[in-house]
Amino acid sequence: MIGVTEPVIRTPDQRIRVFVSSTLRELAEERRAARAAIEGLRLAPVMFELGARPHPPRALYRSYLAQSDVFVGIYGASYGWVAPGEDISGLEDEYRLAPPDMPKLIYLKSDVVREPRLEELIDRIRSDDTAAYLSFDTPEALGARIANDLATILAERFDQSRAREADTPTPSASLVARVPVPYTRTIGREGDIAAVRRLLERGEDRVVSLIGPGGIGKSRLAIETALAAADLFPDGTYFVALENVLEPGLLLPTIAYALGIRDNGEAALEERLSLALAGRRVLLVLDNFEQVVEAAPVLVRLFTVAPLASFLVTSRIVLRIRGERVYEVPALVAPADGAPATLDRAAQSSACALFVDRATAASPGFALTAENAGAVMDICRRLEGLPLAIELAAAKARMLTPQSIAERLGRSLPLLTAAVRDLPERHRTMRATLEWSVSLLTPPQRAMLEDLGVFAERFTVDAVEALGEGRTWEGEILDGLAALVDASLVKQAHIDGRGVLSLLAIVREYAMGRLKERGEADRMRAAHADYYHRLVERLAPELRGTGQAAALPELGLQLANLRAAIRHLVYTGRLDDAADFAWRMLIYWWIMGLFGGVRVWMLELLGRDEPIAQRSRAAAWFFALWGELWQRPAQEVVAGLGEVARLFAESGDEDASAMAFAARATARVQLPDPDIDLAERELRDAVDRLERVGNSWAEAITRVSLGRVAWLRGSIDDALAHLERASEIAQTHGDRFTLSIAGNQRGRLLIVRGAIDEAEEVFVTTLAQSVRLHHEEGVAYGLEGLCAVAAARDDAERAGELSAAAAAIRHRVGVFDVEAFTVHALSLDEVRARHPDRVARGEEHGRTLTIAEAVSRALPADQAAEAENALAHW
Repeated sequence: MIGVTEPVIRTPDQRIRVFVSSTLRELAEERRAARAAIEGLRLAPVMFELGARPHPPRALYRSYLAQSDVFVGIYGASYGWVAPGEDISGLEDEYRLAPPDMPKLIYLKSDVVREPRLEELIDRIRSDDTAAYLSFDTPEALGARIANDLATILAERFDQSRAREADTPTPSASLVARVPVPYTRTIGREGDIAAVRRLLERGEDRVVSLIGPGGIGKSRLAIETALAAADLFPDGTYFVALENVLEPGLLLPTIAYALGIRDNGEAALEERLSLALAGRRVLLVLDNFEQVVEAAPVLVRLFTVAPLASFLVTSRIVLRIRGERVYEVPALVAPADGAPATLDRAAQSSACALFVDRATAASPGFALTAENAGAVMDICRRLEGLPLAIELAAAKARMLTPQSIAERLGRSLPLLTAAVRDLPERHRTMRATLEWSVSLLTPPQRAMLEDLGVFAERFTVDAVEALGEGRTWEGEILDGLAALVDASLVKQAHIDGRGVLSLLAIVREYAMGRLKERGEADRMRAAHADYYHRLVERLAPELRGTGQAAALPELGLQLANLRAAIRHLVYTGRLDDAADFAWRMLIYWWIMGLFGGVRVWMLELLGRDEPIAQRSRAAAWFFALWGELWQRPAQEVVAGLGEVARLFAESGDEDASAMAFAARATARVQLPDPDIDLAERELRDAVDRLERVGNSWAEAITRVSLGRVAWLRGSIDDALAHLERASEIAQTHGDRFTLSIAGNQRGRLLIVRGAIDEAEEVFVTTLAQSVRLHHEEGVAYGLEGLCAVAAARDDAERAGELSAAAAAIRHRVGVFDVEAFTVHALSLDEVRARHPDRVARGEEHGRTLTIAEAVSRALPADQAAEAENALAHW
């Protein structure tokens, strides 16, 4: 314990702290994997990088240990440095100073020859009852083990949230795609996890489908298998939630978003996906595929062009495609009929173990005893080992004894299952359990749960309050939500410090079904759409200026509900509102690369045999033509965008008309045989129009297009003038996205001109802006620009390193922009001719860097420090 005279040295957070002890240089990659695993659980890694060095500051790490909650020790071959005057290394000292009651997780690297003193330390650790130790082979496997073990500790020792944390909501696709780590223990699935892992490991089946009814645990099994199989997929594992994706045409855009691929319309999405997956051994987990099963043939096309990619799918129905291996997910083992009602028999059942675990979480004083074992066995037998049904029943342990729960189930389940005889047996049991859980709520709480069925994925208390206006539960919102959370019908989580709520897919399906039965589904869809329409009206203007950086993550957090709102508007025939919603979000769709999904909805809108306003038709046609502009440029596209501009103008929206006019001019530049003079005149005209209506965002973007035209003409001076003006406008209005785009174009021209110092200043700025926006393409461009700067200064190793790091990003997000690639490639080739070994050494190292590491190495120290907060989430 720290003496009263010693200063208290605080770690800079108040979250659960995980102290990481290891040698530094030897286990640098393992420390990075540990940090990623800890931060993935939203915990705080305590890694001040001073342990196991000469003269370790014992007061410092003693204080940090005293304030930490979990000790993680990672041991390789080295015992660590023993400082002069000391008998033991800092590594051993840290272990000795860890409080006796602190949970300790010890990880031993396989296939290394350990120093004798480290072997002695490990022998002592093996006799420590508070320490658990496991071996690992790779940093990736280590990260997966740490994540699993910390999640177990959270459930067992801290008993905090029962919800998963679904990191995303920032616009970063890497966060969106991160495999969610369960906050509760997974029980009874060891054999299934091993079996599915073997299927993935042998690699004979391109798609492994986990099939079973709702509530049987398909998603949990997929998550646990993905974590357990992380070592099989060195290029990454991506989790793609499909529960709110209802249109088959949105499958590819949703997968692309998870992979970090921006669908900005400039290339066919399937082509970019094939580029991103080429040569990469990755696992894509596609959850709730039954929503879009008609799109299953798309997977065949994907694994044909990406032979190293594997797909792990959860679905209630079989996909029936070539390359599919079906794995029927079984229920947990429940006690057999007639089995003696003994404590030993209950303890042998995985279904009973799950009930006990969840009941203990609900009521910490709960324990399985000889007196209640029979009732617990009866509960699990009646619920047929269905995990979700068991969890719902166990949640009642807050109020009822197991005997009371079993008695109520015995009365209710037969009646409830008889009412849904048209469903398969286990579907009936799950539905009946849901009905029973809901029957224990008060009428306002039941009505609230049903109304919440209109939400997609996660939602906020503010959104619930907006929906509650005029409802029977309006005055009981917080108490009602608390009751639904207690009943395990609503889940809680925290994302970037914000509390969010969610429903499991099966609960949402039940709630929506009840709304339809009551004839109130359309009313609640309309209320949902109105709330998010108002949210867009408030946030969309922020995207044009200083509020851009704050608005992007806010909209990202709400993305699933924004999509659902447009779907509700189209479904309920409010086509003009749907078009207005989509148009207001234009900048968001552009920055985030989400044009594909919007195009699906707008084509549906145009295909409806219902009258729509001119402005709505113009907005829908704009989205329909945008991809054509880049992928299949033709005079018909130019003419179509001209018609869009006319319709906007006639409807009185001069701002939108000017933007469409600028798009038409850009389309002229893309034509196979462009009329550059005409395109330049129209772009200048568009700039004037946009300036008159005060649309600084579109004006700056259009000036970038003018700069590109000038470059095509060979006039670097004119191109730089246009790009500098675009940068000035973006800087003045706080538009980081356009500042990044204009800056990258300008930096390339400065490299060509030989203004290396000025180019470096520009690329540093654009890279920092891209990091703050979590814009990976922009990061790649910035790294390539700084590669060219390094090459011009004959810093061959740095040039190779930054080029390889940028290439890794390009590969992952499926981008190949010849114009951008050529400038830095020519510079790199020149320095490679002089220093081939140094460039090769840099490239070898650059390929191993994470985005955060590459950016930190590229930016000056002061800029890297400023970007550190954003980098922590990459």
